[in-house]
Amino acid sequence: MVRKKKKNHIRSGLGDMTFNTINVLIMIVLMLVTLYPFLYVLFSSFSDAGLLSQHRGILWKPLGFSLEAYKAVFDNPMVLIGYANTIFYVVVGTVINLALTILGAYALSRRQLMWKKPIMLGIVFTMFFSGGLVPRYLLVHDLGLLDTRWSLILPTAISVFNLIVMRTSFQAIPVSLEESARIDGANDFTILFRIVLPLSLPVIAVMTLFYGVSHWNSYFDAMIFLRDRDLFPLQLVLRTILITNDTSSMTVGSLGGDTYRISETIKYAVIIVATVPILFLYPFLQKYFVKGVMIGSLKE
Repeated sequence: MVRKKKKNHIRSGLGDMTFNTINVLIMIVLMLVTLYPFLYVLFSSFSDAGLLSQHRGILWKPLGFSLEAYKAVFDNPMVLIGYANTIFYVVVGTVINLALTILGAYALSRRQLMWKKPIMLGIVFTMFFSGGLVPRYLLVHDLGLLDTRWSLILPTAISVFNLIVMRTSFQAIPVSLEESARIDGANDFTILFRIVLPLSLPVIAVMTLFYGVSHWNSYFDAMIFLRDRDLFPLQLVLRTILITNDTSSMTVGSLGGDTYRISETIKYAVIIVATVPILFLYPFLQKYFVKGVMIGSLKE
């Protein structure tokens, strides 16, 4: 019996080791497959334009080394204007998103709120049915927001999904804490800012990430509601360069006959410039991400 148990234990140990090894190998392959497109763009952006235009196949390092593409990108005023506009949309938009979502979620999480179920039903209804693009455009036009910065912020001030997640998170906070605070004379604002928000930092961090990334990546609303190029976000500038193949504003002047070749590296440089800043946000919020999503999604 003892020998059989030892054999079974050895077999179990070998099985676990084999399973873990295969899992690690699969994860490494998936990591490389996911990471390589970004590395390809990064290497291409630092490559010499002439060498890159002649290269075919996999790229494992920069071909030569050149900063001409980045110089052309940052010399283009539209890129800098797009950067400034995107930072405004991300910062101001996320602050407004969080403020309204927190207030709405807190109100909807209170047990004593009248007509809470009909209100939630009406809110959830908008997740599945909307007026569409034309009514939305007419609404923005009639509100006087067309061709203004606020057309990209106010119509999307609250995400219903994020509101529901945050409401569920607030409901998970023990009622006894609120009752104790009310006995001590605390009002709703005191309870919200002194008790609820400090206990909800993980879900708030997740909402900050969701809203911030949404604003950073958004270009469609800007394409519909904006005509003034000085209000364009960076992603719309990027779309103009990549989709319409327009790099003329960055290649005319000082590049001579190398205009076409340098335009290829410019596209890669613009992608890196538009992508890298938002990537730095993830490490600071990663430790809250899984916890915040699980808190806000499991309990209803």
